[in-house]
Parts: sequence; structure tokens; C-alpha cells
Amino acid sequence: MNNGSMFALLAQGIVLGFSIAAPVGPIGVLCIRRTLQNGFRSGLASGLGAASADAVYGTIAAAGLTMAADFLSNQQVWLGILGGAFLLYLGISTFRSQPMEMGDQDVKVSKLSGDYLSTFLLTLSNPITIFSFIALFGGLSAGVSVKASAFLLVLGVFSGSAMWWLALSAGASIFRKKFSPDVMRWVNRLAGVVILAFAVGMLWRAVALMIG
Repeated sequence: MNNGSMFALLAQGIVLGFSIAAPVGPIGVLCIRRTLQNGFRSGLASGLGAASADAVYGTIAAAGLTMAADFLSNQQVWLGILGGAFLLYLGISTFRSQPMEMGDQDVKVSKLSGDYLSTFLLTLSNPITIFSFIALFGGLSAGVSVKASAFLLVLGVFSGSAMWWLALSAGASIFRKKFSPDVMRWVNRLAGVVILAFAVGMLWRAVALMIG
């Protein structure tokens, strides 16, 4: 594989990762809200958790691990229920959350780890993502080494996804200091309602699959 082919695969992975991450969903709402509430590092840690999960699903798709994909497909109901329940918890806790004082913003490493892990697990609970990767990866690696193409594509997917979350967190952090505690209280409530709506939607889909 020449340098031009390697760069093209990496660039395709970046575009793919960015496009998968960019649509606004519960992770985007969480990232924005955590940035406004706790600062840039909290929002970025949340986004990197989602990017890592995208990389896991991208690896499964790029490596052609059909058994893993089939297993995840068969577990959509339970993953949906778990993900929906987790979103319900996050939505309620976000709605009830009180704004932090601007002087008390030294976010601990343990808190950042929790932000990362929560979005990582939440993104993994949506196995539909893997089918997007399988469909989009289909025509990207033809004619090149499987191992090399898989590595470059997954690296690109993570990089593209991380770029989106970096941009989103940086953008939200610009407006953070302009929000008064009263405004932040309403931001928390609005974010909580939106997350709860996503939770209901995820649970509804899971129940529909169960009884369908």
C-alpha cells in the first residue's frame, strides 16, 4: 500500500467518524450540558467516550467480525432496555442537577473518568451504529491489505469522531461563562427533558422489537 492509498483510507475514516458522531443525539446533549456545567474537560471526556465506542464498533465492522455483529444484533432488545434505563437515570439526574458555582470548577480525574465511561457504555448500548459502519465500510477497503485498511479506517473513525467532540466542547465552552446560575438551571432542565425523550424513544423501540 503506497502513501497515497494510506492517506486516502485515513481521510475516509475521518470523514466517516465525523459523520457518524455529528448528528445531534443524547450524547451530544450530554456533551454540551456537561461542558456548560463542569467545563471543557468534562465535555471532551464525554465525547471521547463516545469516540472510543465508535472505534470499537468500527473495529468489528472493519475486521468483518460477523459473529460479533450477529450477536449484537440479537441483543438489541436488552441493549435497548439497558441503554434506555441508563438514559432515564441521566435525564432525571440532569433535570434535578443544580448549577455549580463558577469558582468551584476543578473537575477531578475520577469525575472525568465517570464522564468518559458513561458515554462509552451509552454509545455501546446502541448496536445500530455497527450496521452503519458495516454498510459504509463495504466499499472502502477493496483492493488493499485487510489488516492495514482496518487499522487505518478505525484510526480515522476515532480521529474524526474525536474532532467533532473537540469542536462541540470547545464551542459550548465559549458561551459557558455567559450563563448565569438561573440560566444554567433551565439548561439543566431542558437537557434533562431532551435526554428523557431519547430514553423513551429507545425503550419504545426495544419494546417494539420484543413484541414484534
